[in-house]
Amino acid sequence: MRLPRRLAHGEGAELVDHLDELRSRLVISLIGVGAAFGVAYFEHQRLVRWLESPLPGHRKLVTYGVAEPFLTSLQVSFAAAIALALPIVLWQVWSFLAPAVEPHAQRAVAYCVAFATGLFAAGIAFGYRIALPAALKFLTNYDSSIYDIQIRAREYISFAVAVLVAVGVVFELPAVIVTLARLGIVKSRWLRRNRRIGYAIVAVLAVALPGVDPVTTTLEMVPLFVLFETSIWLAVVAERRRALALGLSTSQ
Repeated sequence: MRLPRRLAHGEGAELVDHLDELRSRLVISLIGVGAAFGVAYFEHQRLVRWLESPLPGHRKLVTYGVAEPFLTSLQVSFAAAIALALPIVLWQVWSFLAPAVEPHAQRAVAYCVAFATGLFAAGIAFGYRIALPAALKFLTNYDSSIYDIQIRAREYISFAVAVLVAVGVVFELPAVIVTLARLGIVKSRWLRRNRRIGYAIVAVLAVALPGVDPVTTTLEMVPLFVLFETSIWLAVVAERRRALALGLSTSQ
């Protein structure tokens, strides 16, 4: 299989060429996910212990079915494989769509993707160190005098992954707003004028994210407020850079 060639902006190509490129990029993405799954499954015990460590009181996960240990390990390995292979998949998607975007916008999107990657990693770290342990401490001690609380592995893994991904997505807010501002879709003046509406939407978003307890919701809402306010001022900078870039391109 040949590696797909990235087309230049405005370069003509037949429909068959586009379909062939799409097929090649899908195959590369699947190979990336498969290779990442092999690595993740080889290290799945460490991954399970890593997810288990935020549990308070040195609690251990339990299973209730014959196949549940194996299926849970597959679940953890697959989630880790998606995370590991995500840069490859996103790069293939972007390489396929990039020829339809103006060159100056391509650079802006590339910068924003790098920015978003860093924000997502920061969100995962925040979720693992702060949001997830606080939520688990609240949930696993709630009415502990009434219930014999045992934590099922499959359900806990799903909950932990959902919280970490949700917090990571929450941290993407500045990257989304900056990208829209850099492309001229959203104006910082509009964001400043409708700041209260933005905060209300942010609060609704925090409530809608995974996490049934008030601790997780609050810990997701606070950084959302901070990130939204930061996004407004980053949008101002992005607009100025966009205006400068367009001015330079026009003068040339």
